[in-house]
Amino acid sequence: MIKRLLDCNASDFLKMKKSDILESIAASEGRVLVSEIIGMYDPTLHSISNAELAAAFGADILLLNMFDVYEPIFYGIPYVEKQNIIKEIKNLTGRLIGVNLEPVDNQQATIGEITTISKGRLATIDTAMTAYELGADMIVLTGNPGTGVSNSGIISSLKGINAVLGDKIILVAGKMHASGSLKEAGENIITREDIKEFVEAGANIILLPAPGTVPGITMEYIKELVTYAHVLGVLTLTAIGTSQEDADSDTIKQIAIMCKMAGTDMHHIGDAGYKTANPENIMDYSIAIRGKRHTYIRMARSINR
Repeated sequence: MIKRLLDCNASDFLKMKKSDILESIAASEGRVLVSEIIGMYDPTLHSISNAELAAAFGADILLLNMFDVYEPIFYGIPYVEKQNIIKEIKNLTGRLIGVNLEPVDNQQATIGEITTISKGRLATIDTAMTAYELGADMIVLTGNPGTGVSNSGIISSLKGINAVLGDKIILVAGKMHASGSLKEAGENIITREDIKEFVEAGANIILLPAPGTVPGITMEYIKELVTYAHVLGVLTLTAIGTSQEDADSDTIKQIAIMCKMAGTDMHHIGDAGYKTANPENIMDYSIAIRGKRHTYIRMARSINR
């Protein structure tokens, strides 16, 4: 019998395969929280890592952003060999770990300043394989602001990665914001056709902007896309990737409830562009979608269980 993810201990995660994790997420009925973190900067609290901080405030899954799989860095954790960094984060937090990889599309029309990223952050078969070998449970194909990621780029990368790793690791696809794309902004960030193509290319989870985070992205619009994704047999992850993860608590709670009303399976709270979300906002988001009981249990549960 597979446990709901919100009930899982660290020892449960160690035994779970890809299919088990997906079933566990679905069984949690919209009460799984993903917190994005950056390890390449000094930690918010000098004696512990941002991963430990996010875990302590209620995150179920930790998503490493701006993480170079060829030259992995994560400040705040005790020194380990580079190939063991993700394993050590798991050891310290007892959480599942995801890694963002970015399918940059140099052929598309872009807007604003475009940032060139390192090869270890690009979404390729080799970087995905490296992330898997480092210990990642999930790969998220998405884009940071100004990186030039497109939906067609996501589809192309997804097809290649799925062919090699599709039975081994969870694949998430979608964008939280325009990512520098001229044509894929507002409601054009993701459509039903995009979702269909993502699923056909091998996505297990569809990433969508959270209602209220991108101009034109309403709760009704996202609810329609969530329903469509569920019809196609995949899960959804609504995401705050517009620095609102560092907004006031009332805004966080409002976004959380809209995401819950839209029917999403998982909730993402971003890194605010520098380290991690305001820790209290991680907790407030968690309380909004699952109450104090499950939030405090996640916060208090020993990683030795």
